[in-house]
Parts: sequence; structure tokens; C-alpha cells
Amino acid sequence: MLRKRPEHLYTDNKYCPGCGHGIINRLVAEVLEEMGEHRNVICSCSVGCGGLILLTYGCDMIQAQHGRAAAVAVGIKRSRPDAMVFSYQGDGDALAIGLSETLYAAIRNDNITVVFVNNGVFGMTGGQMAPTTLSGQKTTTSPGGRDVKMTGEPVNIIELLRTLNIGYLARGSVISVPEINKTKKYIRNAFEAQKNKEGYSLVEVLSPCPTNWHMPPLQSLEHIKENVMQVYPLGEFANRRGIHD
Repeated sequence: MLRKRPEHLYTDNKYCPGCGHGIINRLVAEVLEEMGEHRNVICSCSVGCGGLILLTYGCDMIQAQHGRAAAVAVGIKRSRPDAMVFSYQGDGDALAIGLSETLYAAIRNDNITVVFVNNGVFGMTGGQMAPTTLSGQKTTTSPGGRDVKMTGEPVNIIELLRTLNIGYLARGSVISVPEINKTKKYIRNAFEAQKNKEGYSLVEVLSPCPTNWHMPPLQSLEHIKENVMQVYPLGEFANRRGIHD
């Protein structure tokens, strides 16, 4: 079944071939249009590949300083409580320089939605090691593979946040049509949680980065299935009723 292109989604995709960001941008656009919120949405976008949503999705946006997208989203929501507000962030932005902002927005249970894209590297700046880089994974700053004895284990933000009393948590992927459809459902649930004033919601999306992984696009999808998902399992981890699995 063909999907109608969302009204505010641009056709000019600025992402690298095989990147998952373009799919995720479309899912956000589809969900907000289907909810009737596409004219009432404000996005706080990050620095990095995620910042290219500015050129992909035509909603009102503020580009935050690196790592500050969650804090900016909170400020927007507090000044515009009736708007649908979300931050769009990568793993380097949300979990490295922006980890404090991510955690404290959740600790306060601020009524925002975070769409968090995990591709395991700092994509825009050359593929350096990120907080989510897998053990043994080679990057430009870990050419011998990530040594967890030196750097610590990959950060699992879902495990950190599921201990809190927040609105919604889920992790999806874009490796296949069925998984894309599940991820769309998770994004819809997260925005519904915000609409119902249930507090902080976050959806993590496992996304390929063929350019910096030095893999063909199809191989990068297999890499997520065979390796990334073993560290970052998919599913819903806190629902809108406040019940944690």
C-alpha cells in the first residue's frame, strides 16, 4: 500500500544513501499529520545529522546548541503548553554532551517527546566513537575497536530512564517494513502520551549509518539485526499508564 506524502514533508532528502534519518523524519511527519497536530508542532533539533531535519520537515523549529535540544524543548513547552513539542536528537547529542539535559527532562517528567536516533557513531563529524558505540566496534577514534575496560559499556538510555515515573518509553528500528510500522506505532504512542499530559516520552530508533560504518546499506541493516539489537533490544518499556515491563 502506497503512503501519501505528508503535507509538510519536503521531497529533497539531505541524508546519505541508506541512512535511516529520512525514514524516521517521514514517520514523525506521518504521525503528526494523522493526529491532526502537524500545524501545532514545534521541534527542537540538535546539532549533527539530526539537524538536517530542518531541511526535511517543514514545521516550526528551533535549532538548539549542541546537546541542549531537550532543554530547549522544555522551555518551548513551558511557554507554549498547548503546542506539540518534540526534540529530534542523535546519540552523540543526547547522550554525550547532552546527557544531563536528557536525564533531567525525564527526572522532572516534563511533558515533551524525544525522538532519539541511535546509529552508534558521531555521524556528521566523521564517525567518531559515541556513547552507544558497541564493544569492539571500530570508529575513527577507536580504530582498534571500542575497549570497554577503558571507555565503559555502551550507554543504554532506556535502562536508565525506565527506573523513572515517566509517560512512555520504547525502542524501534528501521531495518524492515514490519519494524518501520512498529516504530511508527511507538512514535504515535509517545505523542499521544504528550497530548494526554502524561509526561516525558522517548522513542529510541536504531538506525543504519552505512557511510561511517563502511558498509553497503543492506549489510548495515543486517548489522543492526545481528549485533546492535543484541545490545539494544526492541519493544515498549514504559506505557502511558505508567506500567513498566
